[in-house]
Amino acid sequence: MKEETLDPADWDAMRALGHRMVDEMMDYLSTVRDRPAWQPVPTSARDALRRPLPRHPEGAEQAYEDFVEHVLPYPLGNIHPRFWGWVIGTGTPLGALADMLAAVMNPNVGGGDHAAPYVEAQVLDWCKEMLGYPATASGLLVSGGSMANLAGLAVGRQARASGDVRRLGVGAAGGRLTLYGSAEMHSSIQKAVELMGLGSEALRLVPVDAAFEIDVAALEAMIARDRAGGCRPFCVIGNAGTVNTGAIDDLDALATIAAREKLWFHVDGAFGALAALDPELRGQLAGMERADSLAFDLHKWMYIPYEAGCTLVRDPDIHRETFSLTPGYLSHAPRGAAGGELWFNEYGVQLSRGFRALKVWMSIKEHGIERYAALIRQNVEQARYLAELVRGAADLELLAPVPLNIVCLRYVGGTRDEAEREALNRELLMRLHEEGIAVPSTGVINGRYGFRVANTNHRTRREDFDLLVREVRRIGAEIEQEARRTGGVAVK
Repeated sequence: MKEETLDPADWDAMRALGHRMVDEMMDYLSTVRDRPAWQPVPTSARDALRRPLPRHPEGAEQAYEDFVEHVLPYPLGNIHPRFWGWVIGTGTPLGALADMLAAVMNPNVGGGDHAAPYVEAQVLDWCKEMLGYPATASGLLVSGGSMANLAGLAVGRQARASGDVRRLGVGAAGGRLTLYGSAEMHSSIQKAVELMGLGSEALRLVPVDAAFEIDVAALEAMIARDRAGGCRPFCVIGNAGTVNTGAIDDLDALATIAAREKLWFHVDGAFGALAALDPELRGQLAGMERADSLAFDLHKWMYIPYEAGCTLVRDPDIHRETFSLTPGYLSHAPRGAAGGELWFNEYGVQLSRGFRALKVWMSIKEHGIERYAALIRQNVEQARYLAELVRGAADLELLAPVPLNIVCLRYVGGTRDEAEREALNRELLMRLHEEGIAVPSTGVINGRYGFRVANTNHRTRREDFDLLVREVRRIGAEIEQEARRTGGVAVK
């Protein structure tokens, strides 16, 4: 009986295909500026990606050909120099190659005595050093900010609930658990609260000021009111760069309130925490180092390929207590493959964990942290440059302050009311995408619809913002002319 394997019958042919892939992907990256920022997926590609399950081998070369024809030409676009949508990083060539190396090794970094957990531990130590966090803290690499927030808040619930929440559920917490953050919080916080069984009403939305930073006095009043009403406040959440505008809460003040009220202090620093790498920006984040837990993404403002998020927790014992569960089949051993002290599955939800750390480790070694700091500074300066271009154009409007790397703007032209401006800017944003010019995303600020440029792009140059402003003004004027002819903006 012939026994099967998934290794290639012809290693030389697979090697040749691998060399071709690397060469063509390097060409793809080096010529990215020559392609549209985005283009729609055509019907032919959609149909090709709806074919039935293959029953018989089609071969590695055919699989790659199908990828090149139907997948590769239609990305989201975030490797392009004029992609500024949402808050999405760009990746790097070595980061991509590191992912290939990680896949070849294919370790499960849940635990055991092998090199990968030591690499992750070093990356976590570097993250703590980068952000001024205690060297004694624990941490975990996760898929992204959503999981990082969930992990940090789960540890906070474990630390501040009075009963055995893991065994008896949130009903044993000693009262209705409540937590507090600004109205500008990311939606992943609400998802985390709902997943933890607290209910979205437990999340108190604190008003913000004109700079979109949390109103500290309002926060204190809400905590006092909830205590008087029989609730059990357990956590304050600070924003180190809100997703809408990049606003940074007064983290030092929040840390002081949390300490006084004996609350867990969690900081969502999804992208903004990394501004601490730049000495000129670090002061805006004062107090972040006092957080009990800190969530941030390396795949945003450190340009690491997806996925690479991180949770840091000040108290390693309560971190492990929140997640550790070791049945017999996961027993540790003093020696052998089941040895080792670094069992990361005891610090998070996942037992099966990929080798995320390798691309971070190799990338930091390639560039050095000072180069990342310089790029973060460059992105902020570019955002300020764009803001000045907007201020200098009579037909454009800046919608919010620009404390970091996010610029919210809209075209106003000769529009007369908010409804007309919203319709015009909705159409304008889609045309920017469809014409392959640039990819900002939606920004709604104080009820005013516009679009949002979040610059976490190491390929962007100032000339790209010159082009963006020219094209926004051109397309905006075209839409206005069409509206005058037809009696209104037609959203296609």
